[in-house]
Amino acid sequence: MPAATAPTLDTVFAALADPTRRAILSMLLEDDMAVTDVAEPFEMSLAAISKHLVILTRAGFISQEKRGRVKWCKLEPDALRAASVWMQGFGQFEAVNLDAFERFLAVELDTPKPE
Repeated sequence: MPAATAPTLDTVFAALADPTRRAILSMLLEDDMAVTDVAEPFEMSLAAISKHLVILTRAGFISQEKRGRVKWCKLEPDALRAASVWMQGFGQFEAVNLDAFERFLAVELDTPKPE
């Protein structure tokens, strides 16, 4: 991603702040998905899911491309790099291990939360 269009840290952290967007990222860890497949497990409209996808795209977490008549989403693996570098600057954080972060997300998203 060119520097002029690189997402800001605010954009990156705002994208991660929403549980639906984190769930979408977790789903895309497995493979590219059609937008309709991304939307299926959620109890919200396709338009609402599309808004989440726009936010994830602006943050650099995913890319979208049209294949025929279907729009596909792909996880961009280097998206957390800027946030990781920023956190390392505090000296309190180790470098973000993306594999460990992916496992953490998978556990968090699969664990039922008390209501």
